[in-house]
Amino acid sequence: MGPIDESLIRDADLREELEKARGSMLFATVARHLVERQAKRDQEAAQKAERASFLASLTPVQRRREIVREVIETEPLTPDSLSYIHSHLALCGLPYRRLPETVTEYERTNGRTAIVVSAGKLRAPDGSRLQQPVPFGPKARLLIAHLSTDAVRNNSPTVEIADSLSGFMRELGIEPKGGPRGTIQPFKEQVNALAACRFEISAWDGKRAATLDAKPFQRVDVWFPRNADERMLWPTTITFSDSFFSSLRKHAMPVNTHVLRHLANSARKLDLYFWINYRLHSIDTKLTVPWASLAIQFGDGFGRERDFRAQLAEELADIKSLFPKLPLKLTEQGITLEPAGPDVLAIPAPKAAKPARSPKKS
Repeated sequence: MGPIDESLIRDADLREELEKARGSMLFATVARHLVERQAKRDQEAAQKAERASFLASLTPVQRRREIVREVIETEPLTPDSLSYIHSHLALCGLPYRRLPETVTEYERTNGRTAIVVSAGKLRAPDGSRLQQPVPFGPKARLLIAHLSTDAVRNNSPTVEIADSLSGFMRELGIEPKGGPRGTIQPFKEQVNALAACRFEISAWDGKRAATLDAKPFQRVDVWFPRNADERMLWPTTITFSDSFFSSLRKHAMPVNTHVLRHLANSARKLDLYFWINYRLHSIDTKLTVPWASLAIQFGDGFGRERDFRAQLAEELADIKSLFPKLPLKLTEQGITLEPAGPDVLAIPAPKAAKPARSPKKS
């Protein structure tokens, strides 16, 4: 075996090891080992540089998606990797955008199940009752997931949130900023809307109909400003109602936290992800959901079917790029799904593996 080319060993720590071994009987062996370590480091550095160059060539959305996909594929699941939502909200979601002030009720149906979300009022310190909007958009969905996750993890209906908003927002890649036009205010608006609203979940079979009143929060401490120029403070605690918390513990559906962060700006993508998650684990044979049903559930705001189809195809492509094994196809008939294991969506098997039971008769 020929002499070792010491110039191949460049890193300072490796050079230090080389000098320490110089003059010993094992010098040649140590030198060869250090050359191999240097070569491995060089290869890893080249791969890292190539990866960085590739990411730099992408748009911000593409880059975020690529990073999330890599995390899903390479990092093991931990408790922090999982969030939870109520499985009912995977079937019937909230409005995608703000409703007119005169509209205080919103209904969405899915087959023979429906959810009606009614806006409510919150009591102000002066005794007046302030009308809140119907909760809407991606922030309302993310907040429900955030609050439900804390409740499930701690097995408590009361969630301490006074100090958690900023951390939660930063997890989503949103820098917390106060003031009327800051990033915090829209989240406050949605938590107050959620605190005041009421969910009415219904099911029917052609012969009977049943309705369950599922007001999500029993208590919320909201601090209102004394003057119009003052900002509303973030609530200190929220307590889920007994009925909702009991149902949440039975029907908490795990979702991947990294995916929520990636989809944080799109209410429809979040709904699609929740719905796919639920459907994949509640079927035991191939299922085709027709376009008419998809339009009822996800087509809010579209006047033309072709526009809805094009938008849905684009949003599904984003989700499928995160999960290459996802057994989902978009066809002229609608969406075709096949049963799959939890590994396809990088989550453990959900508790809500079967369709939710019909609500008790009111």
